[in-house]
Amino acid sequence: MTRTFLLVIAGALVLAGCASSPEPDHSSRYTLSQDRAPTGSFDASGLQDAKPRYEEPRRAGNKSPYNVWGKEYWVRESNDGYVQRGTASWYGEKFHGHNTSNGEVFDMYEMTAAHKSLRIPGYARVTNLDNGRSVIVRVNDRGPFHGDRLIDLSYAAAKKLGYQGRGTARVEVAAITVKPDGSMTLAGKPFPDAGAPVDAERLADPGTGNEALFVQLGSFSQRNPAEALMDRARRAVANPMRVREIETASGRFHRVQVGPFRDEDEALRTQSLLENQGFGQSILLTDTH
Repeated sequence: MTRTFLLVIAGALVLAGCASSPEPDHSSRYTLSQDRAPTGSFDASGLQDAKPRYEEPRRAGNKSPYNVWGKEYWVRESNDGYVQRGTASWYGEKFHGHNTSNGEVFDMYEMTAAHKSLRIPGYARVTNLDNGRSVIVRVNDRGPFHGDRLIDLSYAAAKKLGYQGRGTARVEVAAITVKPDGSMTLAGKPFPDAGAPVDAERLADPGTGNEALFVQLGSFSQRNPAEALMDRARRAVANPMRVREIETASGRFHRVQVGPFRDEDEALRTQSLLENQGFGQSILLTDTH
């Protein structure tokens, strides 16, 4: 057997290592066939967040595109500016002690995570949108490759966010980028002191007048119906969204907008998904952040 073939097999096993796989993993590589929480009690209250620091870019774990169970995934060229909402799961005892996608050893008691597209190693702030708790994790693995899940946290990180008992939670993931001089950004903006989730209104300085693409779902003279429409949209897609108030010659309006989007193709895909979910009156527009 050639060295190249052995490396291919090893790489495939590492990529398959994340807990939320779309089918049971019966590989002899793992002692357990199904993942589970550790036995006994584990107090995560005093566990410290991961400490973001600059790390030299690595090749390990950043091959792009890569393929898992017949599906192709792309790794971002940079984590800078990334913020997304979606479903988080967790992984634990089954994978404890095994290698992550960049060759490090997974420890379910450390503040780490797996993500399909963020460059690794990297850092992110993850906020549980149901209870407002936030943690900072070090992203050093690939996954989850199950349904529409956005991120897999270590068991410890999930417990600190308070969803280890349910298995999943609705979260916001905002990338933390550390420059060689030690300065940091959160979702592309200077790292804030506040622990509030990052929303679409904060992705750029409102005073700059920068324009971006949004999918607008409706415009109302009152805020309550706008908020109701946004709540319904949040159950359909995980993208950032906002109610934007504007003053016009006809009065004040409250616009429900999904975005911003990096390019028109991404915006059109989301618009099509929303239309399939019953949001038939949407329009694509350019608006200020």
